[in-house]
Amino acid sequence: MDRQNLLRRVGNMQQLAYVRPMTYGEGRASGLKAYEVKNGPLQYKVLADKCLDVGEFSYKGVNFSFLSKPGLQGRNHYDTRGQEALRSIMGGLFFTAGLENICAPCTVDGTDYPMHGRIRTTPAEHLRGDGVWEAGNYVLRTSGEMREGELFGENLVLRRSIETVYGSKTVAIIDEIENQGFRDEPLMLLYHINIGYPLLDEGTELLAPTRSVVPRDEAAAGHEDKWNVMDPPKDGEPEYVFIHDLAYTKDGRGVVCVINEKLGLGLKIGFTQKHLPYFMEWKSIASGDYVLGLEPANSSVYGRLFHEERGDLHRLAPFAKEKNVLTFTVLEGAAELEAARAEIQAMLDR
Repeated sequence: MDRQNLLRRVGNMQQLAYVRPMTYGEGRASGLKAYEVKNGPLQYKVLADKCLDVGEFSYKGVNFSFLSKPGLQGRNHYDTRGQEALRSIMGGLFFTAGLENICAPCTVDGTDYPMHGRIRTTPAEHLRGDGVWEAGNYVLRTSGEMREGELFGENLVLRRSIETVYGSKTVAIIDEIENQGFRDEPLMLLYHINIGYPLLDEGTELLAPTRSVVPRDEAAAGHEDKWNVMDPPKDGEPEYVFIHDLAYTKDGRGVVCVINEKLGLGLKIGFTQKHLPYFMEWKSIASGDYVLGLEPANSSVYGRLFHEERGDLHRLAPFAKEKNVLTFTVLEGAAELEAARAEIQAMLDR
């Protein structure tokens, strides 16, 4: 429906779609600033105080995202304390790992690098939330920037815009990372995408153009044959991590999908291959920790020490920039789920 016909039916677009600032008021989330975004049946929350990452994500009331046992929370004393960081990982649709480390905590030349890095708990500046007509579309946009800097150390800036268009089922994350320092800086980046119940359930499938898959460790070894399907929850089961070798589209995009045939719903995830050449899968069927993590990254799941030892730690030159675009598209109905299967298979057949 075009703008004029739509505005004949609603006096204020916030009846249908909006971006609203909000602040949580209790528990570990008390004081956490966020934006609530409604795009018709699609709803999500952008965490302004936590790297503009997306927390809750739902469609027609069905939850797609994961929330860990510690629950929703703002910044706290667990953020950067080695393994204690596990107490501040809440999940959400995705959180940003980096910019100096991803995965396990480590110490290099006397410097400590916390689990999944510091950027995921960095509050945003230059914040903006807006709903605006552009070229006949009603665009819902949140944006801001996060800085990771240290006296005599790095000065990296992540500028992020999160956009969706009324009537669409796609949310786009547009990131630009700039080194504003005067020396080359290591840049490690992983988008930790987390799918939870009820989209994730027994029989939920991961569709990925995987040419080969390798277990990260002994816990995952022997489970490679079921990387693409979720099992029922199992008490005390360890996490499995798999390293994928993916095929990509002709224009250098990665595409994976999570589909639940019983619900008739899915989520299609697209990402830029150029700066995210690694892809890992985190599968946990442990009771109470039931989650599927999808992880496009510019570095290996083995972490900073792995790349330091190999001498191939990715670096960003002074005032250089890198851009990543991720898309999250809700799939609904048998036709869209089947089209997703066909798209993935076509990438493998190329």
